[in-house]
Amino acid sequence: MDQMRQPVSTTTPEFAGYYGRLTRSNMAPLWEVLKNLVTAEPVSPARPAHWPYEEVRPLLFEAGKLISAEQAERRVLVLENPGLRNQSSITHSLYAGIQLVLPGEVAPQHRHSQAALRFILEGRGATTTVEGERLEMCPGDLILTPSWQWHDHQNETKEPIVWLDGLDIALVALLDAGFAQHANQKEQEVTRPKGTSRALYGANMIPVDDSPASLNSPLMRYPYEEARAALERLKQGTDWDSCHGIRMRYAHPRTGDWVMPTMGPAIQLVPGRFTTGAYRATDGAIFAVAEGHGSAKIGNENFDLSPHDVFVCPAWTWRSFTAAEDLVLFTFSDRPVQEKLGLWREERSADH
Repeated sequence: MDQMRQPVSTTTPEFAGYYGRLTRSNMAPLWEVLKNLVTAEPVSPARPAHWPYEEVRPLLFEAGKLISAEQAERRVLVLENPGLRNQSSITHSLYAGIQLVLPGEVAPQHRHSQAALRFILEGRGATTTVEGERLEMCPGDLILTPSWQWHDHQNETKEPIVWLDGLDIALVALLDAGFAQHANQKEQEVTRPKGTSRALYGANMIPVDDSPASLNSPLMRYPYEEARAALERLKQGTDWDSCHGIRMRYAHPRTGDWVMPTMGPAIQLVPGRFTTGAYRATDGAIFAVAEGHGSAKIGNENFDLSPHDVFVCPAWTWRSFTAAEDLVLFTFSDRPVQEKLGLWREERSADH
């Protein structure tokens, strides 16, 4: 039989002197920190949090009176996790913010190593230009800006546009791999007719002699009307998942994989008067309410949900949803990274 480890006091003068010599040699004793480095289950400083849109929107539009989109470069309110203050992070690995572009404004072009996605909350008809193609933005649409692609935003309509930004800023920072570049021109030249990427990749077809697939989807806009129609058909014609209702991920049209290598967006429908079973996974997830009302239980926190609200479920935290009416939730997380590294894990518990 294995003998139980005998406790050792490391507060003696002998240990103090030894630790001092280790410090001067840029070393440290693993036995003092091992239990915090290798834990029995995931441990995250991130906490459940909820940003009701009725509170976010007035503050966002107040910023619109104080600073222009061009002056700010990006007029965004960062959604800071209360457990990660001053880190511009909503989970340990990801960033989220709410962006506003007012009528007549242009958010100037730039590019960076960090990949971005945008889920449109309010406004219709403004555009974002990605690598020479202008993409119209409507509520519920998902817009992609892969790593190191030029992008700018313009609002030529008469109404403001608001969206949720998601970026892999913390992941890129962890790897010390961040670059950024600004252009001499505020807006990039439009070199591809509107709708080109959807014509090439959005109709369950790809060009016969297509170039080798990259890790990023070549489809930059995923319209909400198509996603919503698919969810509705599945609600009517398939069994509902006990922990998700109906949940679908956005797919790379060339490979069927996630649309980006670092962030995985998905969308789910919780049918009205349905309560999901408790579920948790190792990917901390950010959610935005596309439509409907209901509630979320995240760990020990309970949030009442309305359209355009944003909330976060930290890694390995139990979550469940109750829909007062059909509740559609957009979500994204770092699941693609975890899957590629063989780290992703989930757990279901109908009794939790």
